[in-house]
Amino acid sequence: MERVSQFSLDVALLFVLHYLMGYSLAMIADTNINTNDHSSLLAFKSRITIDPHNITTNWTLEANVCNWIGVTCDPLHKRVIELNISSMELVGSIPPEIGNLSSLVSLDMNENSFHGVIPPSIFNLSLLEVVTLRGNGLSGKLPADMCKYGLQNLKLLRLSYNNLNGEIPSSLGECSNLEFISFYNNNLDGHVPTEIGNLTLLTTLFLGRNNLSGDIPKEIGRLTNLETLIMSYNKLNGSLPREIGNMTAMETINLDYNAISGIIPTEIGQLNKLRWLSIASNKLMGPFLPIFFNMDSLEYISFSNNSLNGTLPRKIGNMTKLQELYIVNNALSGVIPEEIGSLKNLISLYMGSNNLIGPLPPAIFNNMKALVAVSLENNALTGVLPNELFTANMEAIDLSNNSFEGFIPLQIERSRNMTYLNLARNLLSGAIPSTIGNLSFLKTIMLYSNNFTGEIPSSICNLRSLQFLHLSNNNLQGSIPSCLGESKSLQVLHLKENLFNGLIPPTFTEGCALESLNLNSNRLKGALPQSLVSCGKLQVLDIGNNDIQGMFPFWMESFLELRVLVLRSNRFNGTLPLTAEANVSFPKLQVFDISQNGFTGTLPNIYFMNFRAMMNAKENVTENKNWFTKYEESMVFVLKGLEQPIQRILTTFITIDMSDNRFSGSIPQSIGMLNSLKYLNLSDNIITGHIPSSLGNVKALESLDLSSNQLTGEIPWQLTTLNFLSKLNLSMNDLEGRIPQSGGQFQTFDDSSYIGNSGLCGFPVTRKCEPISIVPQESEDDSNFLDGFTWKSVALGYGCGFIIGVVLGSFIFKYGRPKWLVQSFFFRVENMVKRNT
Repeated sequence: MERVSQFSLDVALLFVLHYLMGYSLAMIADTNINTNDHSSLLAFKSRITIDPHNITTNWTLEANVCNWIGVTCDPLHKRVIELNISSMELVGSIPPEIGNLSSLVSLDMNENSFHGVIPPSIFNLSLLEVVTLRGNGLSGKLPADMCKYGLQNLKLLRLSYNNLNGEIPSSLGECSNLEFISFYNNNLDGHVPTEIGNLTLLTTLFLGRNNLSGDIPKEIGRLTNLETLIMSYNKLNGSLPREIGNMTAMETINLDYNAISGIIPTEIGQLNKLRWLSIASNKLMGPFLPIFFNMDSLEYISFSNNSLNGTLPRKIGNMTKLQELYIVNNALSGVIPEEIGSLKNLISLYMGSNNLIGPLPPAIFNNMKALVAVSLENNALTGVLPNELFTANMEAIDLSNNSFEGFIPLQIERSRNMTYLNLARNLLSGAIPSTIGNLSFLKTIMLYSNNFTGEIPSSICNLRSLQFLHLSNNNLQGSIPSCLGESKSLQVLHLKENLFNGLIPPTFTEGCALESLNLNSNRLKGALPQSLVSCGKLQVLDIGNNDIQGMFPFWMESFLELRVLVLRSNRFNGTLPLTAEANVSFPKLQVFDISQNGFTGTLPNIYFMNFRAMMNAKENVTENKNWFTKYEESMVFVLKGLEQPIQRILTTFITIDMSDNRFSGSIPQSIGMLNSLKYLNLSDNIITGHIPSSLGNVKALESLDLSSNQLTGEIPWQLTTLNFLSKLNLSMNDLEGRIPQSGGQFQTFDDSSYIGNSGLCGFPVTRKCEPISIVPQESEDDSNFLDGFTWKSVALGYGCGFIIGVVLGSFIFKYGRPKWLVQSFFFRVENMVKRNT
C-alpha cells in the first residue's frame, strides 16, 4: 500500500514537473513573440511626431504590449491581433516594421495625418482581414504584387481620402476574399483592371474622385454580389457595358462626372433591387428609356447634364418609391404627364433646362404632399401658376425663364417653409402679393424680368432672413422701403430698370451685409447716402441712369471689396480727389464708370496709381464663385462705341469710362500702369496735351476712345504695339502729323477713327503726308538710302550727330561710364459618399 502511494506521488510530481516545464517553455516562447510585437510597435511610436492625446505615452519597454492603448492581443498566445488608433489626430509616418506584426488581423488608422508611403510589408501579412487607412495624407503607388504574397484573408480594404497615385494593380484580383474596397478621393490613374471581376464576394466598390480612364470593363458584370458601385468624378469613357444587368444585387450606382457615352443599355432594367441610380454629367444620348419607370425599387434618379431626349412616359407614375428625380439639362420634350402626380413620396423634382412645353397640370400637386422642391426653369412652359403648387411643405420653387403669365397666387402664403422663390424671366404681371411677407423663412426672391406693377409691399419688411432680392426689369414704382437699408441679412438688392422714385434709403446701419446694390435706370434723386459707408462688404454699386446729385463719394475709397462702381448718367459734379484718404484707393476696383455727369478738374492721377486690380490681373473664377452666383443680372456699358450688356463681370473684365464730363488737363502717364485695362473711354471732355506714350504698356486694351477733346501733338507709335485693340476713336481733336503705320491691328482702322483732326496725314485719311527728300549722292546705294531727305535734313543730322558725339565723348573721358546717360536716351450627392467611403 505504501509502495502504491509512493508511486502515485512520483507520478503526480512528474506530471507537475512536466506541466511546469511546458509552461515555462510557453512563457519563453510568448516572451520572444511579444518582444517582436513590442519592438515593431516601438518602431512605429518613434515615427509619430505629434500625439496630442498622449495615446502612445504608455507604449514603453516596461509595459505589457497588450495593455497599450489601441492594441488588442490574442488571449491565448498574447500576440497583437488588432491595432486601432483611428481619429487620434496623430501625425507621422508608418515604418516598415509594422509588417512584423505577423498575427495582425485588423489595422485601423483612419482619420489621422500619416504621410509617406504605405509600407509594402503590410501587404505580406497573411492573417489580415481589415486594412483601413482612410483620411490621411498617404502617397505613393500601391505595390504591383500587393495580393500575391499575403492578404489571402483580406475582406476590407479602405484607403480613401489620401494622395495615392499610379494604377490599381491587377494583382488586386487575387485578394479573392475581398468584400469592401474603397480607393475614393485619391490620384489613381490608368484603367480599371479587368481582374476586378475575380472578386466575386465584393459587395462595395468605391473608386470615385480619381483620374481613372478607359472603359468600364465588362468583367464587372461577374460581381453578382455587388451592392454599391461608385465611380464618379473620373475620366471614364466608352459606353455602359450590358453586363451590368447581371449585377442583380445592386442597390446603388453612381457614375457622375465622367465621359461615358452612347445609349443606356436596356439590361439595366434587370436590377430589381436598385434604389439609387446616378449617371449625371456624362455624354449619354438617345431616348429616356421607359424601362426605368418599371423599376419600382428606385428612390433616386439623376441623369442631369447629358443629351437624353424623348418624352416622359405615363409609366412614371409606377415609381411609387421615388423620392428624388433629377433630369436637368437634357433634351426632353413634350408635356409633363399628369401621372407624375402619383409619386406620393417624391421630395425633389428637378427637370430644368429641357424643352418641356404646355401648362403645369394643377392636379399633380394634390397628391404630392411630400414635395419640397420644384425646379423647372429654362423650359417652354406656359399658362398660369397653379394655386396647388404652393403646398405647406414647399421650400424651394424655380420656374424661371419660361412663359408663365397671370398673377402670383395669394395662396403663396400657405408655403410657410419657403426659403427660395425664383419666377424670373416670365410674363407674370400684377402686384407682388402682400402675403409674401408671411413667408418668414424666405431667403431668396427673384422676380426680375416680368411685368409686375405697383409698389414693393411693405410686408417685405417682415422677412428678417431675406438675403437676395431681385426685382429688376419690371414696372414697379413708388419709393424703396427704408427697411431694406436697415436689414442686416440682405446681401443682394437689385431693383434696376423700374420706375422707383424718391431717395435711396438713408438707413444703412452698422452690420450692413450688402455685397451688391443695383438701382440703375430708375427715377431716384437726391444724394447718395453716406450711410452706405456702413456697407464695407460691398462689391457692386450701380446707381447709373438716375437723377442722383452731389460730389464724388470719396468716402468709398477704403472699400476693400468694391469691384464695380457705376455712377454714369446722373448729376454728380465737382472734382475728383487729388489725394486719397485711404492708403490704397479702391484696391479691387475693376469697373469704374462715372460717365455722363458734370465732373470737372483734372483726371484722378492718384486713383490710376492705386487701382491695383487693374494691374497684372489674372482670371480666377474660383475666387469670385460666390460673387458670380449672386450677381446674375447684366450690366450695360459703352464698349467699342456701342452699348453692350455684360452678363457677368469676370476678373479680367476691366474698364474705365469717364466720358461726357468736363475733365480738363492732360492724360497722366500713370494710365500706363493699368496694364490689364481692356476698355478706356475719356471722350467728350476738354482734355488737352498729348496722348501719353505709356498707353502702349496697356497690352490688354481692346477699346480706346479719346474722341471729342482738345488733344494735340502726334499719335504715339507705341499704340501700334496694342495687338488686341479692335476699336479706336481719336476723332474730333487737334492731332497732327503722320498716322503711325504697322502691319498689325493698327492697319484695320478706317478714317472714322481720325475724322476731325485736320493735321493728320497718311493712311487711312485722304490727306497725304509731305514727302521728305534729300540731295542725291554719287553712290547708287547712297542715293537709294537718302531718297526722300533734303540737304538741310542731312546737314542738320550730321550737325546734331557731331554735337552729341562731342558731348558723349567728353563724358566718356571724364567719367568712363556713360551707360547711365546712354540709357536715358532709350527707352486665374457627395455627403452620402463621404460617410461611407
